[in-house]
Amino acid sequence: MIRALIVDDEPLARRALVRMLQEHNDVLVLAEAGDGDSAIEEIERSHPDLVFLDIRMPGQDGLGIARQLFRKYRGALIFVTAHDSHALQAFDLNALDYLLKPFTRERLAQALARVRDRAAQPVSAESLERLLTTLREQHSQPRYLERIPANRNGRIHLISVASIDRIDAMGNYAQIHARGERHEIRETLQSLEKKLDPACFVRVHRSTIVNMDFVREIQTWFRGGHQLLMKDGALVRLSRYQTDAVERLTGRRRSSG
Repeated sequence: MIRALIVDDEPLARRALVRMLQEHNDVLVLAEAGDGDSAIEEIERSHPDLVFLDIRMPGQDGLGIARQLFRKYRGALIFVTAHDSHALQAFDLNALDYLLKPFTRERLAQALARVRDRAAQPVSAESLERLLTTLREQHSQPRYLERIPANRNGRIHLISVASIDRIDAMGNYAQIHARGERHEIRETLQSLEKKLDPACFVRVHRSTIVNMDFVREIQTWFRGGHQLLMKDGALVRLSRYQTDAVERLTGRRRSSG
């Protein structure tokens, strides 16, 4: 019998996993925990064979729990994460696995099969330490938006960030130009700038961010200023104070992000 503990700050996610585990007769859910402190207490108290551990939680996250327990905990660990495959590459170790939310029953069965197959093969402290080091490196890297939701006529449209040619400020709103369409979202330009990959996007004016891939040329403008000709024919003013933007657009300077 595999005695399992579920650690996740989302009650709905815990209940969904419990229901799926009920389909496996050799798995018994001992307890659930919604935060790092209670998870550590439960692990030290009941010594489960398997822990499903969410990575991102308020307070002490899954990595913090792992760092605290791995030297003395010899059960199996399955990380649960909502992050993409780039972060999940770190989990490719024999006795550990991951579940990418939302996961299927088939994927859960595969993870449990790995736990059963490797139950008699304890994981070395060195392997676990290598895993944690890789995870810390992955999570220390900035993550940028890939899609932006926009409400239109009561429906949520998901705008691919790669398709955006520019974004204009409209007070507390922003107007996104993508594929010949305009979308308004309730977010400031300053907030969006922090979430967009600086290798692709640059703020050329206090009221405009452009995707550098959609800039056709830089044109000389009034009194020594410049303006951008976008691939859709639009002209965008380039602030004379944005010297960093000019250098990045002309390839003389790379983004520090």
